Amino acid sequence: MRKTDPVKHEKKRQEILEAAGRCFARKGFQGATISDICAEANISAGHLYHYFATKEAIIAGMAAARLAFAAECFNRGVEGPDLIAALVAEMELGKGKAGRKGHSLLFEIIAEAGRNPAVAKILQEHSKAVRALLADVLRKGQARGLVDESLDADVAAAVLLSVLSGSKTLTIHDPKLDTKASAGLLQLLITRFLTPPAKLRAQSEQMNATVN
Repeated sequence: MRKTDPVKHEKKRQEILEAAGRCFARKGFQGATISDICAEANISAGHLYHYFATKEAIIAGMAAARLAFAAECFNRGVEGPDLIAALVAEMELGKGKAGRKGHSLLFEIIAEAGRNPAVAKILQEHSKAVRALLADVLRKGQARGLVDESLDADVAAAVLLSVLSGSKTLTIHDPKLDTKASAGLLQLLITRFLTPPAKLRAQSEQMNATVN
């Protein structure tokens, strides 16, 4: 029996996920067909079904990939001297065209979740897992005195993710919005929210002393 090369298998799997993402962003989950995805990925339908049995399975694969990416991003900043700055830098604030394409795909998946219970379950489980990851990072930051200890880590993680999700709709409400400026304000909001009050006071006093 022919053995599957795990490295090649995973590479092709990621290529299919990326191709499907482009199709979903262009045509929507309902509009994009398996034939569209196969053409985008340059594979046959039989080859695609070897990796994913349904379009819902593709969405689950995307969610798993995003979760792994989130874990990598969050964990990168845990051991650093400025946890909050590291988190802000990794939270996809103001990523330009690539970010907007990702937002389009996210909106499409959210819309499909309203129609499709299977996709809704995938989205809910993904959100819960990302929230748990972020809450764990915040607790580690609190233990090191880098994050406000008065915050409930689980609630704070939920609030942060809600703010980030909401920020992705800003250009829908106003296409001409200065995304760079809004990203800067979002960074400031998150930084002030997470920073221990004593550290904020010290920073303010230092700034006043410099001005005077």
